[in-house]
Amino acid sequence: MPQDQSEARMQAPWSKPVVLALEEPGQYVTIDNTQAASWAMIEDWPTEDGSALDQALLICADVIKGKRTGEDARKAFIAAAVEAGLDIKA
Repeated sequence: MPQDQSEARMQAPWSKPVVLALEEPGQYVTIDNTQAASWAMIEDWPTEDGSALDQALLICADVIKGKRTGEDARKAFIAAAVEAGLDIKA
């Protein structure tokens, strides 16, 4: 599969952005595509493990391969955020 197709899937905007306090309470960031969600979970996540986090990362990888949709990744990202106890404005 050409890399530009997988990149387009990763950067395709979600139907609705997810706004959450990732670094500090009250400091919100907006995550609006699968690529941003992947980076947030890999780089900035407050927990290292969790079943919802693991599942969300797998779903993001499936989006790259074209096996899942961005909406699947969005739902899994929200579940991982809830599991991590993050404050979500969604």
